[in-house]
Amino acid sequence: MTARLAQLMLGLVLYGVTMAMMVRSTLGLDPWDVFHEGLTQHVPLTFGQVVIATGVVVLLLWIPLRQRPGIGTLLNVIVIGLAADAGLAVIPEPDGIALQVLLLVGGVVGNGVGGALYIGARLGPGPRDGLWLGLVERTGRSVRFWRTVLEVTVLAAGFLLGGTVGLGTVLYALAIGPVVQFVLPHVDVHGDRRSTSRGDEARLVR
Repeated sequence: MTARLAQLMLGLVLYGVTMAMMVRSTLGLDPWDVFHEGLTQHVPLTFGQVVIATGVVVLLLWIPLRQRPGIGTLLNVIVIGLAADAGLAVIPEPDGIALQVLLLVGGVVGNGVGGALYIGARLGPGPRDGLWLGLVERTGRSVRFWRTVLEVTVLAAGFLLGGTVGLGTVLYALAIGPVVQFVLPHVDVHGDRRSTSRGDEARLVR
């Protein structure tokens, strides 16, 4: 359990810091972070505080879906937001497009690694992840359907609120699944490469 908790914390911190890298790149964010960034323009909270607040609200939506959080779920709500704010505090604004691209690519890849570490610890899904898992279980609709509905909804809302949509949004959508799928079999605590290479890679940290 100690090793699993250490892996969990490493994954969460890495995930939060790489979120900050993508924010600093200003080249576009994943759907949920477009929403988080958009909200920061309308509420007196930092980016990380918005991430935490959103996680709490989403976790409350688990109640009617009868989802049960794990320790990883609860730590997710707090640690990722704190790590994101810490990253934003130390990562400077990039000077030029080359540094922007480096921050973006490093952020996407690092986000995938962090997500794989978190998932591989198997201590509970993230709040946003558990939301679509609960909807799948309660409605019988597919994972693809509910993930698409939720992510298109938060992306559109975030864009309307002023969040950054761009190259990074497209790159994240194309690259995050393959990165998680590549890393996850090597960090999964169950050690079953066949099971982690099929389907678990779709369960991202959020």
